[in-house]
Amino acid sequence: MKSKKFFFEFLVKWNITENKRVMPWKGEKDPYKIWVSEIILQQTQVQQGLGYYNRFIEKWPNVKSLAAAPKQEVYKLWEGLGYYIRCNNLIATAKYIVDELDGKFPDNFDDLLLLKGVGTYTAAAIASFAFNLPHAVVDGNVFRVLARFFAIKIPVDTTEGKKFFTALAGDLIDKKDPASYNQALMDFGATICKPALPLCDACPLQKECIAYKKNLINVLPVKEKSVRIRERFFNYLVVTRGDKTYVNQRTGKDIWQNLYEFILIETESQLPEKEIINSPSFKVFFKENSYDVTKISKIYKQKLTHQIINGRFIHIKIKFPAKAVKTYEAVSAEELVLLPFPKFISAYLAD
Repeated sequence: MKSKKFFFEFLVKWNITENKRVMPWKGEKDPYKIWVSEIILQQTQVQQGLGYYNRFIEKWPNVKSLAAAPKQEVYKLWEGLGYYIRCNNLIATAKYIVDELDGKFPDNFDDLLLLKGVGTYTAAAIASFAFNLPHAVVDGNVFRVLARFFAIKIPVDTTEGKKFFTALAGDLIDKKDPASYNQALMDFGATICKPALPLCDACPLQKECIAYKKNLINVLPVKEKSVRIRERFFNYLVVTRGDKTYVNQRTGKDIWQNLYEFILIETESQLPEKEIINSPSFKVFFKENSYDVTKISKIYKQKLTHQIINGRFIHIKIKFPAKAVKTYEAVSAEELVLLPFPKFISAYLAD
């Protein structure tokens, strides 16, 4: 295996002389701000998460202010970011730190792991960046750089692979300045050793990179599992009576938990409009009630990590209260704009 000492020394030097990546949380020592940034960046690209991070810190600058915030308000600010379980974990953890830990963030890796929504990656990030503890932060960028530089063919998405790369990253870490080293390794993967079209011609590690010399750049890192994409079809009934619209909060263990939506009919395939309107699932909502279908939208689409959501919005006016929709509540236009919706619905409402 290529010299670990060379790799370590190179990254330290590169971070000082060439790393120009600018992010508001870089160099941050406040564990609260690091935690917020790491939760936001789980399953989210940096450019998408930047604005959310800045708005969160401006509105709730410390853990006490976040713990005291109304839950719906936090979800509204999170709207459009996806993976809403992260938002729920933020709220729960903020309250736990304030109520159970007197507002003090845990200052060691093991105690950080006890926080809801904090795994080994996030715990290592907070431990190293906030408290300068020698814990390696191993994300997709780190997997990729290590796999390519050392030409490691162990699949990164297996238990064996995760253990191997975590151990290697821990072996390479700068014990004196783990924060700078972790940041350098992640930034190098994000800016130079990118997943697609890496900048090999401009890479200062080119001569020492085994994957480059053996023409394995497009092969590494190895992944064993393929992602199965599920396609779903949502038909939303936007039911109004007077100036009020019927909505419901999603509470099941599915996508968009705790967000609001209109009356939903999910089908196994994309059905014609008339078939939806004439279906028993549709009519059950309007028994003993007269209704008018006033508008049917085009098909909207949203791609999630493991799902593709297709759907349309069918606008319906009713004359009497909708007794059949017991779990739904009628809200005014003023209340509607304050509710947190999934990006799929927000995109429609913004059109």
